[in-house]
Amino acid sequence: MPEYLLEELKRKLGEKGWRTNTSNDGFLVEGTLSEMVEAAHGRRKKGHAVGIIEEIATEIKLDLIQLELLCQYMGLPTI
Repeated sequence: MPEYLLEELKRKLGEKGWRTNTSNDGFLVEGTLSEMVEAAHGRRKKGHAVGIIEEIATEIKLDLIQLELLCQYMGLPTI
């Protein structure tokens, strides 16, 4: 499965076509990569699982390190 480098992910933050799936929600949430990162960050802050963020067209999934680096890049506080 191909993966994106951090710089590529930064350029994709405003792009639609991403979704997140958590076992707690029971449904998929779709939007921009930035929206998915912010939602995952909010869940993590509350002590919930961040879920899986994936690009819909390619089914590329972000790992937790990539998610953490994007949170930092977007100025979201480290937990």
